Amino acid sequence: MMKTEIRMKNKINIILALAVMFIALPAYADITHKFKNPSFSGIGTGAHYLTIENQEHSRKKSIEEALASAAASAEREANNTTLAKFIRNLESRIYAQMSKQLVESMFSNDTAARYGSFTLEGSVVTYEVITNEDGSEYIKMSITDSEGSTTVIEIPVGSGYFGSDPDGNG
Repeated sequence: MMKTEIRMKNKINIILALAVMFIALPAYADITHKFKNPSFSGIGTGAHYLTIENQEHSRKKSIEEALASAAASAEREANNTTLAKFIRNLESRIYAQMSKQLVESMFSNDTAARYGSFTLEGSVVTYEVITNEDGSEYIKMSITDSEGSTTVIEIPVGSGYFGSDPDGNG
C-alpha cells in the first residue's frame, strides 16, 4: 500500500505543479517596469521640463508683481499723509508766487527786465527780450534740464491782454 500512496502523492504533486505553471505563465510574460516620471523614463522629457520652467516663471512673476504692488501701495500711503499734502500745497504756492513775480518783472512797462536767468531744481531757465526788425518785441525763454535737453518758448510782448484793453481800462 505504501507504493500506491507514494504514486498517488506523486501524481497530485505533478498535477499541482502543472496547474501552478499554467497559472503563472501568462503573468510572467507580461511583467514590465516603466517609470512614470519623464525625468527617469525619457518619454516626454522636453514637455516635462517646459512645464517645470513655466511653473517657476509664473511663481517668480507673481512674487515680483506682489512686491511691486506692495511698494506702490506704500508709496501711495506716504504721499497721502497730511504732511505730504501740506508740503505739496506749500511748494505749489511758492512756485505760483515765483512765476507771478517773474511774469510781472518781464512784462511791467516801468521796470521790465531785459534778461535774466535762474536755476530751479537742476534746470536752468534763461530769458531775454528780443526786438524784431519791425520794432515788435518778444521774450525768448530757454529751459535746459539737468540732462541737457532744451525747451524754447517765445512770448510776444504787447499782445494778448486776456480780458483788458491795452490801455488798462478794464
